[in-house]
Amino acid sequence: MTPQTASPGQTPAPNTDQKRFGLTGVSGYIAPRHLKAIQDTGNVLSAALDPFDSVGIMDSYFPDAEFFTQPEIFERYLYDARRRGHPVEYLGICSPNYLHDPHIRMALRAGADALCEKPIVLNPGDITALKEVEEETGRRVWTILQLRAHAALVQVKAGLNPSAGGKAEVDLSYMTSRGTWYLRSWKGRVDQSGGLATNIGVHFFDMLAWLFGDIERVEVHQRSETVCAGYLELERARVRWFLSIDPRYLPQEQQARGQRTYRSITIDGQEIEFSEGFTDLHTEVYRRTLAGQGFGLDDTYQAIATVAQIRNQPVVSAAPDTRHRFLGA
Repeated sequence: MTPQTASPGQTPAPNTDQKRFGLTGVSGYIAPRHLKAIQDTGNVLSAALDPFDSVGIMDSYFPDAEFFTQPEIFERYLYDARRRGHPVEYLGICSPNYLHDPHIRMALRAGADALCEKPIVLNPGDITALKEVEEETGRRVWTILQLRAHAALVQVKAGLNPSAGGKAEVDLSYMTSRGTWYLRSWKGRVDQSGGLATNIGVHFFDMLAWLFGDIERVEVHQRSETVCAGYLELERARVRWFLSIDPRYLPQEQQARGQRTYRSITIDGQEIEFSEGFTDLHTEVYRRTLAGQGFGLDDTYQAIATVAQIRNQPVVSAAPDTRHRFLGA
């Protein structure tokens, strides 16, 4: 949907389809994508929440939106807006991972649907509990699984043959260099972020299950503050995976170019190119959600269960055929 316009000299007609959004974590890294998605879908941000007040970016999108630094006052605003007949209909959630669950509950209690960044929660039991709150309130919980909307990956999925015998051999490598700030922030605290696999890897694990079916076996071969690696066996694939925020693991070619990120997925030795096309994926997920075709709690359950396993189960030695190439011999 796009905002309605009027000819010069005419009063613009009101956009009766326009939805009112709230947003938590508006000062964070991912919030601009949500602000853009709200704007691009022809909707409006009514109010935002963040304990930090460096939120001047709001002026570039919704300068008239209310802003709060205290969640109690923000929640009161949501209730008051509902009583006045101008409810916030969706609450976008970009806050730190450990706050996702309480902010989702805040949205549902206030009569809004929640549209939450990944990981939607840290543990699969939280999803079960949130489904009960959905039933109690009649509102929905949606999440951002943007790789399912990526054109190149949609094409890969369309080309896979689920009935074919055997399992695909998959290699997943993702390195995104981070400075010392990362480990000193909430992202470096396992109880708040869920750890590396949860914070930067959850959407890849969701993508793998979406492409290759249920995850049947999980091994962890290395787990530290900066590196996590292991092996997954799915219905139709065997996956060696490696995640890191340490720039020393970057391939020499990327280091020589001064690049600080490396993303690679191969299926049976063939590289899947999806480095482009990320700019508007949040907007596409917003469009699907507004049409009632977004990604709900059941969609994200398997990925959350997998990263919880990776976080909690013992590290084991890798067999030669399950060891990722970046782990060495």
